[in-house]
Amino acid sequence: MKQKQRILLVEDDLSMGFLLTEFLEDNGFEVKLCRDGESGLVALQRSPFDLCIFDIMMPNMDGFTLAQHARTQSSSTPFLFLTARSLKDDKLKGFELGAEDYITKPFDEDELLCRLKVLLRRQVSPATAVPSQRFSIGAYVFDYSRQELIYQNETWRLTETENEVLKLLCQHQNQILRREDAVEKIYGKKDYFLGRSFDVFISKLRKMLQHDSRISIDNVFRVGFILNVQTDTILPISSEV
Repeated sequence: MKQKQRILLVEDDLSMGFLLTEFLEDNGFEVKLCRDGESGLVALQRSPFDLCIFDIMMPNMDGFTLAQHARTQSSSTPFLFLTARSLKDDKLKGFELGAEDYITKPFDEDELLCRLKVLLRRQVSPATAVPSQRFSIGAYVFDYSRQELIYQNETWRLTETENEVLKLLCQHQNQILRREDAVEKIYGKKDYFLGRSFDVFISKLRKMLQHDSRISIDNVFRVGFILNVQTDTILPISSEV
Protein backbone atom coordinates (compact mmCIF):
# COMPACT_ATOMS: atom_id res chain seq x y z
CA MET A 1 0.00 0.00 0.00
CA LYS A 2 1.14 3.53 -0.76
CA GLN A 3 2.32 5.31 2.37
CA LYS A 4 0.08 8.18 3.41
CA GLN A 5 1.50 11.68 3.37
CA ARG A 6 1.75 13.14 6.87
CA ILE A 7 0.39 16.57 7.77
CA LEU A 8 1.00 18.43 11.02
CA LEU A 9 -2.00 20.61 11.86
CA VAL A 10 -1.52 23.12 14.68
CA GLU A 11 -4.88 24.68 15.56
CA ASP A 12 -6.14 25.78 18.99
CA ASP A 13 -9.83 25.76 18.00
CA LEU A 14 -10.67 22.12 18.68
CA SER A 15 -13.91 22.16 16.69
CA MET A 16 -12.07 23.51 13.65
CA GLY A 17 -9.16 21.15 14.31
CA PHE A 18 -11.31 18.02 14.49
CA LEU A 19 -13.35 18.95 11.42
CA LEU A 20 -10.26 19.69 9.35
CA THR A 21 -8.52 16.55 10.58
CA GLU A 22 -11.51 14.43 9.57
CA PHE A 23 -11.68 16.12 6.16
CA LEU A 24 -7.99 15.57 5.46
CA GLU A 25 -8.06 11.97 6.67
CA ASP A 26 -11.08 11.28 4.46
CA ASN A 27 -8.92 12.49 1.56
CA GLY A 28 -6.11 10.06 2.28
CA PHE A 29 -3.76 11.98 4.57
CA GLU A 30 -2.38 11.05 7.97
CA VAL A 31 -2.89 14.01 10.31
CA LYS A 32 -1.30 14.93 13.64
CA LEU A 33 -3.37 17.59 15.44
CA CYS A 34 -1.77 19.83 18.09
CA ARG A 35 -3.59 22.47 20.12
CA ASP A 36 -0.81 25.04 20.58
CA GLY A 37 2.53 26.11 19.20
CA GLU A 38 4.65 24.42 21.86
CA SER A 39 3.10 20.99 21.31
CA GLY A 40 3.40 21.56 17.56
CA LEU A 41 7.12 22.19 17.92
CA VAL A 42 7.52 19.03 20.01
CA ALA A 43 5.72 17.03 17.31
CA LEU A 44 8.11 18.43 14.68
CA GLN A 45 11.09 17.44 16.79
CA ARG A 46 9.85 13.90 17.25
CA SER A 47 8.92 12.89 13.71
CA PRO A 48 9.04 14.14 10.10
CA PHE A 49 6.04 15.55 8.22
CA ASP A 50 5.39 16.18 4.54
CA LEU A 51 3.53 19.44 5.21
CA CYS A 52 2.60 21.69 8.13
CA ILE A 53 -0.50 23.86 8.61
CA PHE A 54 -0.23 26.55 11.29
CA ASP A 55 -2.81 28.80 12.86
CA ILE A 56 -1.34 32.10 14.08
CA MET A 57 -3.29 33.12 17.19
CA MET A 58 -2.51 30.29 19.64
CA PRO A 59 -1.59 29.99 23.33
CA ASN A 60 1.96 29.32 24.58
CA MET A 61 3.56 29.99 21.18
CA ASP A 62 1.98 31.83 18.26
CA GLY A 63 2.13 30.54 14.70
CA PHE A 64 4.76 33.04 13.55
CA THR A 65 7.15 31.96 16.30
CA LEU A 66 6.41 28.31 15.57
CA ALA A 67 7.20 28.90 11.90
CA GLN A 68 10.59 30.39 12.80
CA HIS A 69 11.43 27.31 14.89
CA ALA A 70 10.05 24.99 12.22
CA ARG A 71 12.27 26.50 9.53
CA THR A 72 15.30 25.82 11.76
CA GLN A 73 14.08 22.36 12.76
CA SER A 74 13.16 21.13 9.26
CA SER A 75 14.15 23.66 6.61
CA SER A 76 12.84 21.65 3.65
CA THR A 77 9.36 20.92 5.06
CA PRO A 78 6.78 23.25 3.47
CA PHE A 79 4.27 25.02 5.68
CA LEU A 80 1.33 27.35 5.23
CA PHE A 81 -0.74 29.53 7.50
CA LEU A 82 -4.47 28.95 7.96
CA THR A 83 -5.74 31.82 10.07
CA ALA A 84 -8.40 34.44 10.74
CA ARG A 85 -5.77 37.21 10.58
CA SER A 86 -6.24 38.86 7.21
CA LEU A 87 -4.27 42.11 7.52
CA LYS A 88 -1.79 42.86 4.77
CA ASP A 89 1.10 43.12 7.25
CA ASP A 90 0.29 39.68 8.66
CA LYS A 91 0.27 38.13 5.19
CA LEU A 92 3.57 39.74 4.28
CA LYS A 93 5.14 38.58 7.54
CA GLY A 94 3.89 35.05 6.90
CA PHE A 95 5.51 34.93 3.48
CA GLU A 96 8.71 36.53 4.83
CA LEU A 97 8.96 33.63 7.28
CA GLY A 98 8.94 31.23 4.33
CA ALA A 99 5.29 30.17 4.14
CA GLU A 100 4.28 28.50 0.88
CA ASP A 101 0.76 29.92 1.20
CA TYR A 102 -1.41 32.06 3.48
CA ILE A 103 -5.10 31.15 3.66
CA THR A 104 -7.63 33.16 5.64
CA LYS A 105 -10.69 31.85 7.46
CA PRO A 106 -13.40 31.17 6.50
CA PHE A 107 -12.07 29.06 3.67
CA ASP A 108 -13.36 26.56 1.13
CA GLU A 109 -12.25 23.02 2.01
CA ASP A 110 -11.99 21.91 -1.61
CA GLU A 111 -9.79 24.90 -2.46
CA LEU A 112 -7.58 24.13 0.54
CA LEU A 113 -7.28 20.52 -0.61
CA CYS A 114 -6.22 21.62 -4.09
CA ARG A 115 -3.55 23.93 -2.68
CA LEU A 116 -2.21 21.18 -0.42
CA LYS A 117 -1.97 18.76 -3.31
CA VAL A 118 -0.06 21.31 -5.40
CA LEU A 119 2.46 21.82 -2.60
CA LEU A 120 2.86 18.12 -1.94
CA ARG A 121 3.37 17.32 -5.62
CA ARG A 122 6.60 19.28 -5.38
CA GLN A 123 7.85 16.89 -2.73
CA VAL A 124 9.96 14.12 -4.27
CA SER A 125 10.33 10.93 -2.29
CA PRO A 126 13.50 8.81 -2.60
CA ALA A 127 11.54 5.99 -4.22
CA THR A 128 10.31 8.21 -7.04
CA ALA A 129 13.19 10.66 -7.30
CA VAL A 130 13.97 11.94 -10.78
CA PRO A 131 17.50 11.84 -12.20
CA SER A 132 19.78 14.55 -10.88
CA GLN A 133 19.89 18.01 -12.42
CA ARG A 134 22.80 20.11 -11.25
CA PHE A 135 23.87 23.60 -12.28
CA SER A 136 27.24 25.27 -11.89
CA ILE A 137 26.81 28.91 -10.81
CA GLY A 138 30.23 30.49 -10.50
CA ALA A 139 31.83 28.86 -7.46
CA TYR A 140 28.52 27.26 -6.44
CA VAL A 141 26.86 23.98 -7.38
CA PHE A 142 23.06 23.90 -7.35
CA ASP A 143 21.53 20.41 -7.13
CA TYR A 144 17.86 20.85 -7.97
CA SER A 145 16.82 17.24 -7.32
CA ARG A 146 18.36 17.30 -3.82
CA GLN A 147 17.32 20.90 -3.05
CA GLU A 148 20.91 21.79 -2.22
CA LEU A 149 23.11 24.80 -2.90
CA ILE A 150 26.78 24.02 -2.29
CA TYR A 151 29.70 26.42 -1.83
CA GLN A 152 33.04 24.87 -0.93
CA ASN A 153 32.35 22.96 2.32
CA GLU A 154 29.04 24.66 3.05
CA THR A 155 25.66 23.29 1.95
CA TRP A 156 22.28 25.00 2.18
CA ARG A 157 19.12 22.87 2.11
CA LEU A 158 16.66 24.92 0.11
CA THR A 159 12.94 25.12 0.73
CA GLU A 160 10.61 23.95 -2.05
CA THR A 161 10.00 27.48 -3.25
CA GLU A 162 13.65 28.58 -3.01
CA ASN A 163 14.51 25.50 -5.08
CA GLU A 164 11.97 26.34 -7.79
CA VAL A 165 12.92 30.04 -7.90
CA LEU A 166 16.63 29.27 -8.28
CA LYS A 167 15.95 26.76 -11.04
CA LEU A 168 13.93 29.35 -12.97
CA LEU A 169 16.73 31.89 -12.55
CA CYS A 170 19.28 29.36 -13.84
CA GLN A 171 17.09 28.49 -16.81
CA HIS A 172 16.83 32.22 -17.66
CA GLN A 173 20.50 33.03 -17.22
CA ASN A 174 21.30 36.52 -18.56
CA GLN A 175 17.64 36.93 -19.48
CA ILE A 176 14.83 38.68 -17.68
CA LEU A 177 12.75 36.35 -15.52
CA ARG A 178 9.41 38.12 -15.37
CA ARG A 179 7.99 38.21 -11.86
CA GLU A 180 4.40 37.57 -12.97
CA ASP A 181 5.37 34.59 -15.10
CA ALA A 182 7.51 33.11 -12.32
CA VAL A 183 4.80 33.54 -9.69
CA GLU A 184 2.22 31.87 -11.92
CA LYS A 185 4.56 28.98 -12.71
CA ILE A 186 5.48 28.36 -9.06
CA TYR A 187 2.13 29.02 -7.36
CA GLY A 188 -0.29 28.32 -10.19
CA LYS A 189 -1.81 31.81 -10.09
CA LYS A 190 -0.95 35.51 -10.14
CA ASP A 191 -1.42 37.31 -6.84
CA TYR A 192 -0.02 40.47 -5.22
CA PHE A 193 0.96 38.78 -1.96
CA LEU A 194 2.52 35.82 -3.75
CA GLY A 195 4.51 38.34 -5.78
CA ARG A 196 5.81 39.88 -2.55
CA SER A 197 6.59 36.37 -1.29
CA PHE A 198 8.58 35.74 -4.48
CA ASP A 199 10.64 38.88 -3.79
CA VAL A 200 11.44 37.55 -0.30
CA PHE A 201 12.81 34.33 -1.76
CA ILE A 202 14.92 36.35 -4.20
CA SER A 203 16.43 38.21 -1.23
CA LYS A 204 17.22 34.94 0.54
CA LEU A 205 18.93 33.54 -2.55
CA ARG A 206 20.98 36.72 -2.90
CA LYS A 207 22.35 36.20 0.62
CA MET A 208 23.23 32.59 -0.14
CA LEU A 209 25.05 33.56 -3.34
CA GLN A 210 26.94 36.52 -1.86
CA HIS A 211 30.21 34.61 -1.37
CA ASP A 212 31.03 34.85 -5.10
CA SER A 213 31.29 38.48 -6.21
CA ARG A 214 30.85 37.46 -9.85
CA ILE A 215 27.21 36.51 -9.18
CA SER A 216 24.32 38.94 -8.87
CA ILE A 217 20.55 38.78 -9.03
CA ASP A 218 19.65 42.13 -10.53
CA ASN A 219 16.27 43.77 -10.23
CA VAL A 220 14.56 44.98 -13.41
CA PHE A 221 12.17 47.66 -12.13
CA ARG A 222 8.52 46.55 -12.28
CA VAL A 223 9.41 43.63 -14.52
CA GLY A 224 11.44 40.95 -12.79
CA PHE A 225 15.00 39.75 -12.19
CA ILE A 226 18.14 38.63 -14.03
CA LEU A 227 20.66 36.14 -12.69
CA ASN A 228 24.03 37.40 -13.92
CA VAL A 229 27.35 35.55 -13.64
CA GLN A 230 30.19 37.77 -14.84
CA THR A 231 32.69 35.22 -16.11
CA ASP A 232 31.28 31.71 -15.87
CA THR A 233 28.34 30.33 -17.78
CA ILE A 234 25.66 28.41 -15.94
CA LEU A 235 25.57 24.97 -17.48
CA PRO A 236 23.61 21.94 -16.37
CA ILE A 237 26.08 19.42 -14.96
CA SER A 238 23.44 16.84 -15.69
CA SER A 239 20.52 17.70 -17.99
CA GLU A 240 18.56 14.52 -17.66
CA VAL A 241 15.55 16.34 -16.16
